Amino acid sequence: MKSDTVHSEITPSTINGMFWAHLFVTSLAWIGPFLFWWPLMIFAYCMVQLQYKLLNKCIMNEGHALKEENNNTFYHFLLTKMGFRLDKSLVKFVVRKRLNIFLGLFVIIWQVVLGFKPLLF
Repeated sequence: MKSDTVHSEITPSTINGMFWAHLFVTSLAWIGPFLFWWPLMIFAYCMVQLQYKLLNKCIMNEGHALKEENNNTFYHFLLTKMGFRLDKSLVKFVVRKRLNIFLGLFVIIWQVVLGFKPLLF
């Protein structure tokens, strides 16, 4: 018996303009610490976390028909497309509860502690 929280099958998503915008924003979360001043990145990470806390969802998912049910996340969709088989509930927990904290700490360490300047602003 397969659990709905496990990777039993890929969740459908429409590949449209919002999908590509979501991919761009997701990519910025990872490369942003090298490009943008750390307070801007902390603000962005906090806004994403606030969205999860207040709305209990990612608002960009709706734009490309990725349903929030059964622990679906954009990260799980992408990782499954790349061939990874991961537990949906674990991916959702890491993305919604830990990832932005980790990225926030990383940008502070990278720019404030180690002294690297952002490449753009």
